[in-house]
Amino acid sequence: MSPRLAPALALAGVALLASRSPALRAQDSSGGDSAVEVSSEGGTIYQEVCQACHMADARGGGGAGTGIPALADNPKLADKAFAIEVLVKGRGGMPWFTDILTPPQIAAVLTYVRSDFNAYADPVTVAEVEEIVHAAGGGAEE
Repeated sequence: MSPRLAPALALAGVALLASRSPALRAQDSSGGDSAVEVSSEGGTIYQEVCQACHMADARGGGGAGTGIPALADNPKLADKAFAIEVLVKGRGGMPWFTDILTPPQIAAVLTYVRSDFNAYADPVTVAEVEEIVHAAGGGAEE
C-alpha cells in the first residue's frame, strides 16, 4: 500500500466508525465519553478501522499490499509498549491514531488484537496508553 493511501484509508475507517458505531461514542451522565466493554469495542474498532489494511484474519496485506505486517501470531505484540507506540506515533506507512482514537479505544483495540489474534491475555490499560501519549507529546513523531 502506498504510504499516501494509508492515512486516507484510516480516515475512511474513522468515518465508518463514527457513523455506524454510536455505542463507541456513548456519553455518560456527566456528558463525557463513557467506557465501553473492551472486547466488543476493540473488535468493532478492528473491523471498522484496522482490517482494511491488516485484513479480517489479521494476517496483513499480500500482493499490492505487501509490507502491511501481520498482527496475528506477532511476537512483537507481546511488548505492550511497542504496540501502543505504533498506534500513538505511527510507523512506516501506518499513520498515528491519536487524532482518531481515544486512549480507551486504543487500549480496547490493542487488547482485542493481542488476545484474539495472539495469546497475550494481559489487557492494555488506558493508563499505559495515556503514559505513552503524554511521553510522545500527543501523537506523531516529528
